[in-house]
Amino acid sequence: MSVSNDLTLIYTGTKVEGLFLEELLKENGIGVFTKDTLEESVIAGWVNGSPADEFLIFVETENAEKAKKILDDYFASREEKEDKK
Repeated sequence: MSVSNDLTLIYTGTKVEGLFLEELLKENGIGVFTKDTLEESVIAGWVNGSPADEFLIFVETENAEKAKKILDDYFASREEKEDKK
């Protein structure tokens, strides 16, 4: 993967779900850049943010549309499963 200067934020949420989504994107050939804002702030000596929006996933802008589609499909299938319960 060649690195571009243009990144697009495609996910903000919990670390647990973010790590799963990171793997899902990688399995589909999309490289990701992640940022854990809560962990970074703790390491720096203060706590900033909440666990609900601590994990950020960025992809190269050229892959953003494909990545968003993958995440949209995942969230839709998850909602379908929850609706069947």
